[in-house]
Amino acid sequence: MIEFMNLFLPIILYIVGIILLIVLIILGIKCIGILDKVDRVVDNIEEKVNTFNGAISIISKVSDGIASIGDSVIFGITSAISKVFNKIRSKEEDEYYE
Repeated sequence: MIEFMNLFLPIILYIVGIILLIVLIILGIKCIGILDKVDRVVDNIEEKVNTFNGAISIISKVSDGIASIGDSVIFGITSAISKVFNKIRSKEEDEYYE
């Protein structure tokens, strides 16, 4: 019985090893195919995103322009209010010293 096991177990292990190797090769080939498909999808998405780059840059320039105009308007209003308060404060100081 032990002689039979010594002869039979290595044969079973070799057969299982060969089957496992074949299954791993098949899975590797399928993974390569899946990665190729994913690469094509990513390239397609990248092309579609790149078509929007022109529109996005135009929107960015317009928003920068609007922001700079808004900053200029706010600066003008702030400086005008500051001048009014400075005039009022200087009149109060002149009246205080007189």
